[in-house]
Amino acid sequence: MLKELSSRLTEQFGKGWSVETLKKCRTFFNTYSVEIGSTTQTESNLVHSVDHILLPRLSWNHLQILMRIDNPAERHFYEIESVSQNWSVRQLQRQVASSLYERLALSRDKNEVMRLANEGQIVEKSSDIIKNPLTLEFLGLKTESAYSETKLEQAIIDKMQQFLLELGKGFLFEARQKRFSFDEDNFYVDLVFYNRLLQCYVLIDLKTKKLTHQDLGQMQMYVNYYDRYERQEWEKPTIGILLCKEKSDALVELTLPKDANIYAQQYALCLPDKHLLQAKLKEWIDEIEEK
Repeated sequence: MLKELSSRLTEQFGKGWSVETLKKCRTFFNTYSVEIGSTTQTESNLVHSVDHILLPRLSWNHLQILMRIDNPAERHFYEIESVSQNWSVRQLQRQVASSLYERLALSRDKNEVMRLANEGQIVEKSSDIIKNPLTLEFLGLKTESAYSETKLEQAIIDKMQQFLLELGKGFLFEARQKRFSFDEDNFYVDLVFYNRLLQCYVLIDLKTKKLTHQDLGQMQMYVNYYDRYERQEWEKPTIGILLCKEKSDALVELTLPKDANIYAQQYALCLPDKHLLQAKLKEWIDEIEEK
């Protein structure tokens, strides 16, 4: 039937109606026909809806990527972000491949996961910028090779556009190795950013070895300095991020005060296993629902 239809459409309208194209059109219909106009669909108690206003703002190339995503909640998240962030097709491909939805969802509670599916990534508080993990495959560093923190920093500087995209919304780069002096001693923050949505400084220190309590204490000092001497009255408290290859959640919890605005965030030099993250997210949601 598709071969016959392809022949008739090609004869009537010209090129562009191959069997493969018709199969994609059928997939599009099967993906969106049930959801368009619907406002309440539920999967694992996550309410998600497809805003029909979004679809005309997405190119056919965008839609070909989106309709391969089986989970409607995940697909709606990427629809929202593609439009709101004006992602190119290549950027959308990279974000899907890097499992952005799962990495953000695993850093949130159940209600925030629901909001993530319905509204996309909303940046309102410091924890909203955290991903689990941060994926830096674009740096070109090999996981099995030894590299220094200086080399990691230089690789980030060389790929700053991609790094800003991975960090997320609202980030502006200010400086590398930002020096400040205190009691005649000089200190250097590896990377200094500003987030215009949160209206605060974001300090990043790079650690290529296992995180220690000394690293956490040093970042606490950096944050304290910026809050006391750099932050304006109208700005929000400074955020500190220790970007590390390996961390212990127990060590972080024991070392830092509960109200510390500091996060130890692991990074990965290769794209994560999407199926593994999907399984972890489903397991996490199931555990919450059982409570």
